[in-house]
Amino acid sequence: MPGRSIVFSSTHISTKANRELEPILTGQPPHSDLGESAAPIAGTSGPIAPAWHTVVLIIGIALLSVEGAREFSGSNANAIESNKLLTYATTVGSELLMLGWVYLGMRLRKIPFRSLFGDLSGGIKSLFLDIGIAITFWMGSLVVFGCIGLAWTATELALKHQSLIAADGKPVAVSDPAQQRLLHTLSALAPSNGREIAAWALVCAMAGLIEELVFRGYFQRQFVAWSRGAIAGGVAFSALLFGAAHGYQGIRNMVLLSVFGTLFSLLAVFRRNLRAGIFAHAWHDFAVGLLLAFVKSRHLF
Repeated sequence: MPGRSIVFSSTHISTKANRELEPILTGQPPHSDLGESAAPIAGTSGPIAPAWHTVVLIIGIALLSVEGAREFSGSNANAIESNKLLTYATTVGSELLMLGWVYLGMRLRKIPFRSLFGDLSGGIKSLFLDIGIAITFWMGSLVVFGCIGLAWTATELALKHQSLIAADGKPVAVSDPAQQRLLHTLSALAPSNGREIAAWALVCAMAGLIEELVFRGYFQRQFVAWSRGAIAGGVAFSALLFGAAHGYQGIRNMVLLSVFGTLFSLLAVFRRNLRAGIFAHAWHDFAVGLLLAFVKSRHLF
């Protein structure tokens, strides 16, 4: 979910894999089957912004994450709910500041900002293909997300010498106070009327666009450059940072969101642009907000 805002490693990255990510790294269309390549953009083979610029952005994100963890603690849920629209506006403001900082850093290196989107050629057919892929990706990622969450819960119970299944064969009701507090806090952010739903939709659209540009666009390209062209390095570090940026969701969800971030990075590699990821990200945030609003309205927790 937007707020104030899988790691994998490899000992060998193939030439083919590096070519798959080329449009995300260079902003150019992929090589054609005829062997012709687009003219490179000057400076895109290395870092896309000064190192100090990236460090400042990382520090800023870390501070926002810590502040979010404090402000969105369970004890502040009632205050958040009474100032919901203000919280939405503050979230969008912080996201826009982050995007503006990215734009500035790329301007310093004279790299086109639009290159972050990757290859968006293909017209309306490509657009609808990305929409379809986004829907499929979202459903698949929920399965992965759910399996990892279940494995996490099972591991916690095993460490406590408990089981997910009781002796009578029925599932055990797992009550985690930390998760209950998080659910209470997130439900306080969920929209509850038409005006709030419209505002929430705007927040989710902005979060999907900006966070994909920042984490899968800017950070991934920057970290790939710092890793001497290793795509695994760019994916791993950007995914870890994406998870760390969501401090208000607690340690467990920060780890799970790092996995989510890796999936989005792999989607960018597959599609050679960020468009499908932007669609999936925005829709996921919006759907989760509506689901929490529904659950809350039915007093199910």
